[in-house]
Amino acid sequence: MPRFTFSGGVHPFEGKELSKDKPITELKAGKVLVYPLSQHIGAPAVPVVEKGDRVLRGQKIAEAGGFVSAPIFSAVSGTVTAIEPRRVVTGDMVNSIIIENDELDEEVNYNALMDWNLSSSEEIINAVKDAGIVGMGGAGFPTHVKLSPKDPSNISYVIANCAECEPYLTSDYRRMLEEPEKVVGGMKILLRLFDNAHGIIAIEENKPDCIALLKKLTHEDKRITVKGVYTKYPQGAERMLISATTGRKINSTMLPADAGCIVDNVDTLVAIYNAVVLGKPLMERIVTVTGDAVADPRNFKIPIGISYQEILDADGGFKIKPEKIICGGPMMGFSMFDLNAPSTKTSTALLAFTKDEVAASEPTACIKCGRCVDVCPGRVMPSRLADCAEHSDMEGFVKGGGMECCECGCCSFICPAKRPLTQSIKSMRKIELANRRKK
Repeated sequence: MPRFTFSGGVHPFEGKELSKDKPITELKAGKVLVYPLSQHIGAPAVPVVEKGDRVLRGQKIAEAGGFVSAPIFSAVSGTVTAIEPRRVVTGDMVNSIIIENDELDEEVNYNALMDWNLSSSEEIINAVKDAGIVGMGGAGFPTHVKLSPKDPSNISYVIANCAECEPYLTSDYRRMLEEPEKVVGGMKILLRLFDNAHGIIAIEENKPDCIALLKKLTHEDKRITVKGVYTKYPQGAERMLISATTGRKINSTMLPADAGCIVDNVDTLVAIYNAVVLGKPLMERIVTVTGDAVADPRNFKIPIGISYQEILDADGGFKIKPEKIICGGPMMGFSMFDLNAPSTKTSTALLAFTKDEVAASEPTACIKCGRCVDVCPGRVMPSRLADCAEHSDMEGFVKGGGMECCECGCCSFICPAKRPLTQSIKSMRKIELANRRKK
């Protein structure tokens, strides 16, 4: 049996056993919800409500600010109390809509497509667009843009990213176990858009129960294949997953569509199903709360807009005071300093650890071992790129392939000298991207 994988990668401690066997818990909204207008790649959303307006659950409160943008919907009924800057998990102040929950849960009437099998591609894509769906694996790219390539007939593969390769995260795993019909339904809707495409549901081999379940649900559908991909980080990164499942390659100058592929996260597929079949906009998601400092690690279905503090409180808080709190996965997430930040469409996890192993490690000089090169899935030389970054050598950085870095963190993870390679490269990439936008 072939091992579907890619070159490079690492095998960090998984930590998934802390939360993977507990069913999803639905979390009720608290008294106040905060909706940052920038929850996606592209232009911020534009408010369509004002202070004092009463809104219903499922009502649009902000419209897309451009083609690469997405509307935002309230997850509760209540009153708009302010539209003002609020701090988000990155530390930035972002203009936000604040809604006071009246706890009546009065809801709008949803309008689903009459029969998506008979609907046009334009109608399906508009339903996805109108529902405010973005990539829910963390990137936040507006999904309707991804589903609108220049030539849909050139799309050969629609890939469901069910790898969930980040350590500790189990929200996608629980979603597949508890709502597999919606995962398959979302895939079938996407295949309706691309007549020449074959669907691939890619799941890491450490989830054999999900592989078996989804194979059972799709065994009669000749357009869908479930592939068990090799368990290795970052198997779920877009470039790596395309390479592992199709053998096709893309680089930093390409989109997946340029290689004939569309890739969507498992939670995004469920959101597409909910929008097209049920008419419901994106206003909730699954978040993993875990780590050795957490009282009761598990997954929550949260109303988007509640704070991370509320999510933690529902979980019982900390059993031990943590040294490290992370938003997202331990490999690509970032440290949090304030749990009173709001959750968004791209919130995937809240991790808390009793020890901050990174802070306890003192970086030393590079020992020229080459391990970072061996594990780099982008096939560049991270140690040399980090040197370029430290010396502000942008020309050497770009010539050395710095823009091919996917910021996965493998190099920093494997480095025996504990050098913050990814951090240095990521900072340099941001500068170069900003310079290119100015031209």
